[in-house]
Parts: sequence; structure tokens; C-alpha cells
Amino acid sequence: MTIFQRIIAREIPATIVYEDDQCLAFRDINPQAPVHILVIPKKPLARVGESEPTDTPLLGHLLVTATEIARREKIDRSGYRLVINNGPDAGESVPHLHVHLIGGRPMGWPPG
Repeated sequence: MTIFQRIIAREIPATIVYEDDQCLAFRDINPQAPVHILVIPKKPLARVGESEPTDTPLLGHLLVTATEIARREKIDRSGYRLVINNGPDAGESVPHLHVHLIGGRPMGWPPG
């Protein structure tokens, strides 16, 4: 069981900012910007690279949810970044699909 599954099960506390029947969103414990929220599916899915065509509605829901949270956090006009890491070389540290919503400060490109 991943740490994210334990957060979904409420075995580990998190600062939850959004929840519905398909996903959960909470503040990152090591934020890289003033707003750093993780949007995760409740369905166990290790990474986006393991998704199937049947996961298309869920993947879309995660992105639409991140957009709504950006509006609620008031970073929709100034800009924000959505990041999905796929695999260890991309920086994936938890094998449970998650979308990073990062904003509240200017960001350069390429990152890091």
C-alpha cells in the first residue's frame, strides 16, 4: 500500500483541499511553491504510463479537477504548472499516479 493509498484511507493525515468519488487533492508536505497540491485518483494506478484507454475519463477528471482547484487557490490568472512524473528518472517518488498543481510564484523553463 502506497502512502497515497494510506492518505485516501485516512490512515495518514493530510491537508485535504478537495475530494469527490474519483479523486482526492491535498497540499504537498514539501512544497516547491506557495501553492503545491497533489491531485490523485482513488483508483490505484501506479503511473500515467500504465493507464489504459478505459482510464481516459479518469485522467481527464484529474486535469479538470486541478484546473478547478487552481481557480479556488486564485492562481488561475497568474499561471500555474501541472506536472505528472512517470518513472524514477522523471522524479516519480510514489508509485501512485499524481498530478502536481504548482503556482503562486514565477517559474522558469526548463525546470531545475
